[in-house]
Amino acid sequence: MYLVKTPFWLRLIYPSLVWRKLNDLNKIYITFDDGPIPIVTDFVINTLKMYEAPATFFCIGDNIRKHPEVFQRLKEAGHRIGNHTFNHLKGWDTDDDVYLDNIRDCAALVRSDLLRPPYGRIRKSQIGRLKEAFPNMQIIMWDVLSGDFDQQLSPEKCLENVIKHTRPGAIIVFHDSLKAFDRLEYVLPRALKIWKDKGYVFEKL
Repeated sequence: MYLVKTPFWLRLIYPSLVWRKLNDLNKIYITFDDGPIPIVTDFVINTLKMYEAPATFFCIGDNIRKHPEVFQRLKEAGHRIGNHTFNHLKGWDTDDDVYLDNIRDCAALVRSDLLRPPYGRIRKSQIGRLKEAFPNMQIIMWDVLSGDFDQQLSPEKCLENVIKHTRPGAIIVFHDSLKAFDRLEYVLPRALKIWKDKGYVFEKL
């Protein structure tokens, strides 16, 4: 079970995390989790280029290790890179020391002050430890979850999810993963066109 739109009470529970970036300039922030991988990340890079849309990619360290050429292309395209741990660890199920070490392993490759916890699952103790170890690190969550990872979700419903809930300042999550690709391939170009027609401005975090 997941919520497409982040409820206000969750933002109140975790006020130190970044859920959205409110503004009056129609700016929105498109993000991608779980890459980089061949084919899917390449498709995303090419599609974003068509719409002149910069984005932020939260990369898994082990995928960077496996696919350095895709990661290099991502950087050369000018997108911002964030940390998504080295092995896509769920914070709630992981010892704090192990979790921090896994983030450090990824940080050695991505060198970013942005982190998105996989699954959005992170303990308050881990947040505190992160702030000590990485004082400038911003923990980025989201305002709109596309649901593209849900293989029971139709591409049309996935598109409806993101269009219906996007407002200025929204941080929107997609996944450049094989599991999400059937929906992502349909949704991303259509969503970019609709957002652009509505006057939204795309920015990196």
